Amino acid sequence: MFQFSDGVKKWAILLPTYPLPASLRVKLRRRYLSGLEMAKAERARMLIIGHPKSGNTWLKVMLSRLYQVRHGLAANRLINTDELARKHPDIPRLAASNGYYSYEGVIGAALAPDAPDNALRHKPVLFIARNPLDIAVSWYFQFTRRQSAAKQELINHFIDHPIDRHTVEMWEFVRHSDIGLLCLIDFLNMWERNVNALDRGATIRYEDLRANPADVLKQVVTLMGDSFSDAEIQEAVDFGSFDNLRQLESKGFFRQGGMKLRDKNDPNTFKVRRGKVGGYRDYFTPEQAAELEALVRERLSPTLGYTPAAADPEPVSAHA
Repeated sequence: MFQFSDGVKKWAILLPTYPLPASLRVKLRRRYLSGLEMAKAERARMLIIGHPKSGNTWLKVMLSRLYQVRHGLAANRLINTDELARKHPDIPRLAASNGYYSYEGVIGAALAPDAPDNALRHKPVLFIARNPLDIAVSWYFQFTRRQSAAKQELINHFIDHPIDRHTVEMWEFVRHSDIGLLCLIDFLNMWERNVNALDRGATIRYEDLRANPADVLKQVVTLMGDSFSDAEIQEAVDFGSFDNLRQLESKGFFRQGGMKLRDKNDPNTFKVRRGKVGGYRDYFTPEQAAELEALVRERLSPTLGYTPAAADPEPVSAHA
């Protein structure tokens, strides 16, 4: 029997609800997208949890490349859920979610330490952490330059003070908005706590993935229950290099939303934008940076290993 892909199912929710009044549209989308989000997670071999702009898509590019090469599949389709599994049964389904905003919060609720027992709690769950100061800057550009209208509407109905992406300035977004730095710190603290309570939970950091991509990718593959040679891992890392992905994105190589080209004339709309560790310092005055760093120092769990006063955080390895 023919079955629709998860991508088609998502559009089957978004398109018919488009003409409805905003309040009803959001209500229905949250309800049905929550169900789809949970169904994807239940079918997945591994769950990837990460805030937008934490390297989630980059990791999926490298994981996708491993299976594309092994099974001779096209390189411009990525594993978001079942895209490659539908072409080859040996390729695992993945589920990637922030587990927090709007309908994606259903994943966070299922994986909370006090949640009733459920299938998700027994799967490998990978949490990708990143310095919240770097997330904050990249998140600003994502929200104001790249975010789909549908996703932005859902997030704006999720928060107390909706954000106008056409007028909001970076400092206002990062320091004072409902989805700025304080929210990011709470997000990281919550997911560190949630994942540490899981038997098969693991945490990696974006900074470690940047510094030692082959080693960290191998850890992720092992967590997923698969294995690849060192040569296969290195080929995927080479394909996922910043320069190569930036070049491919600029040419419109990728066909999916996660890496799809938005505006070739505006570098800040690129998914592969900078990827710089500690790059937040380029966007704030020394006084502003010091204020933000103080918030991180005061509120972020120290076991995540981020030290705002240092140029680069101390490395933290993935743990199972």
